[in-house]
Amino acid sequence: MNKGPISEFIEKHFLHFNAASLVDAAKAYKLQIEDGNKMLVSLAGAMSTAELGKSFAEMIRQNKVHIISCTGANLEEDVMNLVAHSHYKRVPNYRDLTPKDEWELLEKGLNRVTDTCIPEEEAFRRIQHHIFKIWKEAETNGERYFPHEFLFKLLNSGVLEEHYEIDIKNSWMLAASKAKLPMVVPGWEDSTLGNIFASYVLKGELKASTMKSGIEYMTFLADWYTNNSKKGIGFFQIGGGIAGDFPICVVPMLKQDLEREETPFWSYFCQISDSTTSFGSYSGAVPNEKITWGKLNINTPKYIIESDATIVAPLIFAYLLNL
Repeated sequence: MNKGPISEFIEKHFLHFNAASLVDAAKAYKLQIEDGNKMLVSLAGAMSTAELGKSFAEMIRQNKVHIISCTGANLEEDVMNLVAHSHYKRVPNYRDLTPKDEWELLEKGLNRVTDTCIPEEEAFRRIQHHIFKIWKEAETNGERYFPHEFLFKLLNSGVLEEHYEIDIKNSWMLAASKAKLPMVVPGWEDSTLGNIFASYVLKGELKASTMKSGIEYMTFLADWYTNNSKKGIGFFQIGGGIAGDFPICVVPMLKQDLEREETPFWSYFCQISDSTTSFGSYSGAVPNEKITWGKLNINTPKYIIESDATIVAPLIFAYLLNL
């Protein structure tokens, strides 16, 4: 397949330093897929609010992503952008905001993420009524699901379609739900919908057990990894935090705690991060540190791109999509 102008530009100009690391990581990712390996992509930070779906959704549709680990915020914020995009407010001068300015944003129902404000009423509340019905129906029927499965049910029900405000091809959650893509969402409880679910539990309107737990996510991931690692599974980490920490631990858990020594290491590793290694930072640790924890092998292809993920990830995805 012929390369598009973005791919050609990257290969021509990205020749040194972090730019060269971007190209190396993208080429190695491409080789993983061509060799028949699978790829886990982890999403931390506010990548959904950054509208990563414009490139990530097509990655899912083209089968270049096989499992996702993401924060609860990224899980819900793609859906929020889908139904409330026109109500978002950009604040380019956010560095100049005073505490009083921030308070005024709160009073307007605008929750700020760097330079972008999420509209509470149109985003959170537009979803809340419908997702509560789905939670309650599952509980009444004695059913339990993972957080992402409940959101898939919401999207597949069609009740939100009248509120769609972006081209549906730009929603990675819609693409994932249609592909029935496996996911893990560690620490979902600290997201807005996680907080809302907890409030219903406190009011006695829902049972905590209706939502499957983080331990169940880990056991699901262990089974998925075991069943899919015959060829190899790569690990593409966007940002740091629990979205990356949680899934990468499945390998040492299988090898050491379950004593399945035949479990293969991750076959590829790349992280996009602007964190530093000082002060014991895990997110900023160089990939070789993971060898000491039994996560990566000596010969695992390893890349770290020390830059802004909102710039780097779309470029790598464009390269992989031959754009």
